[in-house]
Amino acid sequence: MSERFFGTDGLRGTVNLPPMTADTALRLGLAAGIRFRRGENGHRVVIGKDTRLSGYMFESALTAGLCAAGMHVIMTGPLPTPAISFLTRNMRADLGVVISASHNPFYDNGIKFFDAEGYKLLDETENEIAEMVLDPSFCWPYPEPTGVGRATKIEDAGGRYIVYTKSCFPTHLTLAGLRIVIDCANGAAYKVAPLALEELGAEVFRIGTSPNGTNINDHCGSLHPKVVAAKVREVRADVGLALDGDADRLIVVDEHGKILDGDQIMALCADAMMRRGELPGNLLVATVMSNLALEIFMREKGGQLLRTKVGDRYVVECMRQNGAMFGGEQSGHLIFRNLSTTGDGLLAALQILRIMREKEKPLSELADLITPFPQKLVNVQVQQRLPFEERPAIGEEVARIEEALGARGRVLLRYSGTEPVCRIMVEGENDQLVERLAQDLAEVISRELR
Repeated sequence: MSERFFGTDGLRGTVNLPPMTADTALRLGLAAGIRFRRGENGHRVVIGKDTRLSGYMFESALTAGLCAAGMHVIMTGPLPTPAISFLTRNMRADLGVVISASHNPFYDNGIKFFDAEGYKLLDETENEIAEMVLDPSFCWPYPEPTGVGRATKIEDAGGRYIVYTKSCFPTHLTLAGLRIVIDCANGAAYKVAPLALEELGAEVFRIGTSPNGTNINDHCGSLHPKVVAAKVREVRADVGLALDGDADRLIVVDEHGKILDGDQIMALCADAMMRRGELPGNLLVATVMSNLALEIFMREKGGQLLRTKVGDRYVVECMRQNGAMFGGEQSGHLIFRNLSTTGDGLLAALQILRIMREKEKPLSELADLITPFPQKLVNVQVQQRLPFEERPAIGEEVARIEEALGARGRVLLRYSGTEPVCRIMVEGENDQLVERLAQDLAEVISRELR
């Protein structure tokens, strides 16, 4: 029950449909407040949001629940997810809350939490909160009337985050002379990201910086990188940056308008960090979806790629367990753990710009480190979500495909966490072979799980 309530990135769904209702948000505020309050006083929570129309509703409901539980609430207004993680640590708060559905359209929204160290909550902690929320007979241990929390707003939250991100860029370098296109997806970074780049000296061309409550991620941002690519070519910029709605992921475009995915950027940053001696154990953490070319690249450089299941929170957990300082996802989540506790699109952009400045080379030359292997992704509707090993025919087909691909290819099967869908990924060096083998496997999956 609890695991279905929270997904891989908190609670998410369509606004005013369960579970994304004001009533649920109120109960979430109560439950989280009870779980994280400490002692008789001093317990604080930072709440931020993106630019969705429904953010006001959920902010009010969460604030009411948290204050009722005895937490003092600090509201920041629209700010990136990583900014809330930073402020939670920086302000010595007990909890951070982000109201956002990331890259989803405006009619969705979500709620996710950070602990006092700025890390996303463990599954066990989320389950404790979910049990309280979902139990209609739960008896809330309200504090005495004198123990009710206060709610305040801080006006300089964005400025604090800008100062922090700029401090992560070498002081002897500037962005003077660089022409940068940035697409903020009409989302949480619409103010802070362009300002940070301009304060470092860049000439900035803005896209997606006029949010109206309903245009977040609407044909802009990291889901639509062709928009920023076209603008780069139009204004002859040096680089294009595309963020998603809550600015925790980044897609980059080189000066020719070529779109670079997270794997290509991870190769670039990992290589630079290894050269600087800033990658302990030469470890890079990525998910099972990252391209095999990235794994081969790390191996050839004397490093190692550790893989996790899909979700940036699992990447971070693996990094913490193994002492790794850099990791990410193909989708553009990039985590520099010596600088942040979660994916941060603006901070990641500054690390890439640092490399460009230090090397004084165009991004097209710097990022040409890996040639991604062809990947074929197929989604198959299924009637049953049975363990794959219970269907021998599936295992036999996977074995046949792996033999055909050899050491420079792989197969990945997994079920969607939210839909009755089996996700198939086949990867190899030959595009046509990959396409054919993926369709063969899809037919077997469809037959065996119908």
